[in-house]
Amino acid sequence: MRVILAGGGTGGHLFPGLAVAREFQRRDPMTEILFVGSQQGIEARVLPREGFALETIPVRGLKGRGIRGMLDALYGVPASLLRSFGIIREFHPSFIIGLGGYASGPVLLAGKLKGIRCAIMEQNLRPGFTNKILARWVDRVFTTYTESASYFPGARVVETGNPVRWQKLPEVEKRNKFTLFVFGGSGGARRINFAVVEALKQLADLKSDLFIVHQTGQGDYVAIKDAYAALPFESEVTPFIERMDEAFASADLVICRAGASTVAELTVFGKAAILVPFPYAIYDHQRGNAQALQERGAAEMILDQELRGELLAQRIRSYLFDRGRIQKMAAAARALGRPDAAARIVDECYALADG
Repeated sequence: MRVILAGGGTGGHLFPGLAVAREFQRRDPMTEILFVGSQQGIEARVLPREGFALETIPVRGLKGRGIRGMLDALYGVPASLLRSFGIIREFHPSFIIGLGGYASGPVLLAGKLKGIRCAIMEQNLRPGFTNKILARWVDRVFTTYTESASYFPGARVVETGNPVRWQKLPEVEKRNKFTLFVFGGSGGARRINFAVVEALKQLADLKSDLFIVHQTGQGDYVAIKDAYAALPFESEVTPFIERMDEAFASADLVICRAGASTVAELTVFGKAAILVPFPYAIYDHQRGNAQALQERGAAEMILDQELRGELLAQRIRSYLFDRGRIQKMAAAARALGRPDAAARIVDECYALADG
């Protein structure tokens, strides 16, 4: 089989696509995979390292841009469509999967016009603009949440869950301290970074009980590293963590944003979490993701505008002294996890391609 995975822009779109690509190759090592994205997206940095081919198109997003940016973006639409036709003609895919993001649109449109089977993956509870439009034309819509089906009236929706990068967590040596894992995505989250530091100042009496793993992002690394130097806690502070699976494995409680990939990993691995949704995400989709977990007892949500060191200190202290609650939250998260999401998507793709 020859498969195109189109889209990206962020890790939340790209990493589930990587999981699906690896599942195709696990089934049949002869499967040929091609990613199509943009030079500006994370795919341009990640895919060469992961060993996958990438073709780029000149598409740009329309939302939140000025007049000049809007004109540039509109100019890129026909150019991207023409480029997509060329890529499809050269690669001859038997299937195209849209990962979300602006680069998926022209490729899927070109694919449908060429009569190729197409599907989209919707990682968030509330779909973005591109996927809502594309759902009218594609053969399948793969969703993470049951509730997402209401946004795709008439579409062929299959709830598969959101594929994750690792099938299971590695064995790590457990510390004899309650381990707090803090991160805000690969670029960090300033609001979370400094709120955690302020919280830890109020938790000095727990210095013998707490260990903190904190991914700060590059921008805040020096300031946060200096702040930890003045705190009495054992910690690992780093701008970026390559082995996120090891960090998850060691964590008792996670404090993080609520991007789709993060939420999927928390549920598959059964990790209790305090989620702080990024308030400027398009369509406020992170809040929807966090609410979905909170309503099921799988996480606690604190809105970004409500995040304060004092509140966070109270929550960390309560969880540290109530391990039963941590265990219940972790179990609820695990019950929502779909470790077989990539396999289910590939099963559907094979069935469509053979149909």
